[in-house]
Amino acid sequence: MTAKAHETHEVAGANEPSHGRFADPLPRIPLVWGPTDFDQLSDQIAGITEQPQPNWWWPALLVTSALLLGGVLAASYLISTGVGVWGSNNPVNWAFDITNFVFWIGIGHAGTLISAILFLFRQKWRTSINRFSEAMTIFAVICAMVYPGIHVGRFWYAWFMFPLPNANHIWPNFRSALLWDLFAVSTYFTVSLIFWYVGLIPDLATLRDRARSRTRQVIFGFLALGWRGSTRHWRHYEVAYLMLAGLSTPLVLSVHSVVSFDFATSVIPGWHTTIFPPYFVAGAIFGGFAMVLQCMIPARAVYGLSNLVTIRHIDVMCKFILATGSLVGYAYCMELFIAWYSGNPYEWQTFQDRAFTGDYTWAYWTMMTCNLIIPQVFWIRWCRQTPWFVLLVVTCVNVGMWYERFVIIVQSTSHDFLPGSWGQFYPTWVDWLQMVGDFGLFFTLTLLFVRFLPMIAIAEVKGVLPAANPDPFMESEYLKVNGQYPTADHERAAAFGAPRPARTEVPESPEPVPSFLAAPGGTGKPWGAIAEFANPHDLLVAARRTREAGYQRLDAWTPYPVHGMITAIGRSRSRLPLFTLAGGLTGLAVAATMQFYLSAYYYPIIVGGKEFRSWEAFVPIFFELTVLFAAFFTLFSLIGLCGLPRLFHPVDHHPTFRRSSLGGFLLTVEAADPQFDPDRTRGFLESLGGKHVAVVEG
Repeated sequence: MTAKAHETHEVAGANEPSHGRFADPLPRIPLVWGPTDFDQLSDQIAGITEQPQPNWWWPALLVTSALLLGGVLAASYLISTGVGVWGSNNPVNWAFDITNFVFWIGIGHAGTLISAILFLFRQKWRTSINRFSEAMTIFAVICAMVYPGIHVGRFWYAWFMFPLPNANHIWPNFRSALLWDLFAVSTYFTVSLIFWYVGLIPDLATLRDRARSRTRQVIFGFLALGWRGSTRHWRHYEVAYLMLAGLSTPLVLSVHSVVSFDFATSVIPGWHTTIFPPYFVAGAIFGGFAMVLQCMIPARAVYGLSNLVTIRHIDVMCKFILATGSLVGYAYCMELFIAWYSGNPYEWQTFQDRAFTGDYTWAYWTMMTCNLIIPQVFWIRWCRQTPWFVLLVVTCVNVGMWYERFVIIVQSTSHDFLPGSWGQFYPTWVDWLQMVGDFGLFFTLTLLFVRFLPMIAIAEVKGVLPAANPDPFMESEYLKVNGQYPTADHERAAAFGAPRPARTEVPESPEPVPSFLAAPGGTGKPWGAIAEFANPHDLLVAARRTREAGYQRLDAWTPYPVHGMITAIGRSRSRLPLFTLAGGLTGLAVAATMQFYLSAYYYPIIVGGKEFRSWEAFVPIFFELTVLFAAFFTLFSLIGLCGLPRLFHPVDHHPTFRRSSLGGFLLTVEAADPQFDPDRTRGFLESLGGKHVAVVEG
């Protein structure tokens, strides 16, 4: 079936009813299609990083690098000359700098939403797009973090932003939303980076095992920490990923809520409103999803990924854009209503200037058109499922979201309380060049990412293939007679399209597999026996039978976590959450000690009539440091519990073991097991259908 035919079937035929309970069943439409086995999936995704890039890649990198260089020159000129080279003035003290800062922070929201929140809700469609969106989060936050440093003018004093007692006795005001912002953005970046890296570890191992050059083997081997896909490791990995997803989820709500406090806690007309936190969060998700699609649709086309990033993925993301865009439109209308209903003449004057009489009316209606009116076309299915049209719409959304921040920041400050202090903002060439340079930085990092790292999560996509995980009905596959399901339950499963295990043959070993493999420099004693199986279903049944036979020291090696395998090899739930809890409590203690020490002892200053030991304003940093330390403890405990890094393992010298990170399924029984006997254990594994059975030395 061609890509176009499959997408047509996916869109038009997936929901057609069938007549009768078991009559004419429609096959289940998979999330991804095309690869017939796990090796082909690895070839398609990892091959992008291994083969020369298309002809357009180098010119595109040259253009984005030139834009980035322009941004570097603008920043250098600003640092050497002063912030006066910007068009910022009185009363518009915040202009393009904070506009771009808030814009990029918002762009980075979709990555964590797709990866963390949808993971917690078990939305498997996220697996084809989460890696790309996570990378986009990192790059967007890097672009945003440029501004807090350079906008101080004297860049070498940027360390004053951090709440450290110093010789100049600068007082860190923990009741200021700007300091909350520093902790929120830095925590969001760090936790997102940890979450991204943990998800990359299995795929880095895949690139390591596929590498043909020594340089790639060393680089990816170092980054993969010696990951080999052991089920003992997968049990810790899955819990760590769940913990990080749980920690990242509240960050999606907190970071842009805290950014909104930069405005909402002030008394400037147009800023002082309680709707800003939910309004900013909805707008961030809205713009973030638009940027994911704007980057992903061209990549999908030029790299031939329509079988992995399907029309279904684009359709669901367009629905998210429609929902969050409607929330943003509601916030726009509510701002107008609150300004009118409050009876505050300053608020009402600000919104009259925005919509009707001010100097920035054109920007306001550009924002309304791009963010409220144009996305409504996604109510039409054709508009959601036509990639080129979706690309046009999301481009308009990104333009509209930039203008939204421009209207909030520049227009609100240009007309404050007194007409005598009103003024207009005129951007200089430095403003424009710095903004263009930020886009150059973002797209340069994106091009480098697709060149050197897999843009789609290989291990996660393998886990959603139709035959990836053993099904309760599938165990009878090994008891079938003449190819028929032996019971009514399995007939029912077949009628509903339950996938049968792929009966692929185990590839021949590149070299004859002796009955006894000796690792160079080994001890001369056997480490254990190893056998390869055709698919995860065979491996799961073999592991259960090996366990039933009395073996206790066994392990399975798979390219993704196979459900049921942890109990099959006799392992219990990971204790990693205890370390996450310890990290969270440590972070809370550090935050409390730091804030109370600096605010109540080192700098005992009363602010806004608040007693300097009042704790309510300390809550944002309590939360941020709790999440930050919990994430660090989760990462380090994952590495420690898995015994990583481990550069060598006895099974590495088995000729087919490297396939465990690609598409191989292996079972090992260690020599430390009381029932282990080299010949008898080898024979037992062969009787279970194992191939390439051998005993390896330790």
